[in-house]
Amino acid sequence: MSGRQRIDGQIAWVLHSYPYSETSLIIDVFSRDHGRLPLMARGARRPRSALRGVLQAFQPIELAWFGAGEVRTLAKAEWVGGMPLLGGAALMLGYYVNELLLKLLPREDAHPALFDAYAASLQALSRGEAHESRLRLFEKTLLKELGYGLALERDAASGEPVLAGRHYQYLIERGPVEASSLPDAPEGAPVRSIRGKTLLDLAQDDYSDAQTLVESKALMRRLINHHLAGQPLQSRRVFIELQEL
Repeated sequence: MSGRQRIDGQIAWVLHSYPYSETSLIIDVFSRDHGRLPLMARGARRPRSALRGVLQAFQPIELAWFGAGEVRTLAKAEWVGGMPLLGGAALMLGYYVNELLLKLLPREDAHPALFDAYAASLQALSRGEAHESRLRLFEKTLLKELGYGLALERDAASGEPVLAGRHYQYLIERGPVEASSLPDAPEGAPVRSIRGKTLLDLAQDDYSDAQTLVESKALMRRLINHHLAGQPLQSRRVFIELQEL
């Protein structure tokens, strides 16, 4: 962008917001055509501001903005038809996907496929659908869009197809390798074995098998933690604490 070029008619989602001065907000939004970017919402904290009820997380809004700096200025925000409000576990999972985008997605990098996967995930959560399969699909799409797509259907060492009846270890940045072909792990070292069936189910987004649900969740957590490079997920910590209560 140059000068005060204005962008209009962008469907977006608010990922996070925080105060800026006594009357304004900075909102981090995820838009289809411009990716993730921060916007200054002038006057949004005033008691009578029309923006107070619009700039909500987990609701699609139409935005316009202008400016050329790192933080653009919000020009317009309109509600474009909502979804049921998230609550309980669905709300915490919504914060989880938002936090993944905030920590992993570069600014101003458009990802239409990821935008669609995010919207579909929130819609599924708002309808009370089984969330595990939807989260796995979102996580897979996120890693693929970031350039870390999963190799699931071929053995990374031999090039042979993964077989449902065999067990594999998933080597980060390489893919699955049949467990029997790897040297024994040192005593006390964790062995992360995963069924070939789980890998094939994950490739096909088939989560009808209970063990596939468990193993695919563990695998995706390993991969995401690796790419977070030590950044903690506050939403995950809070969710675990609430489950313990």
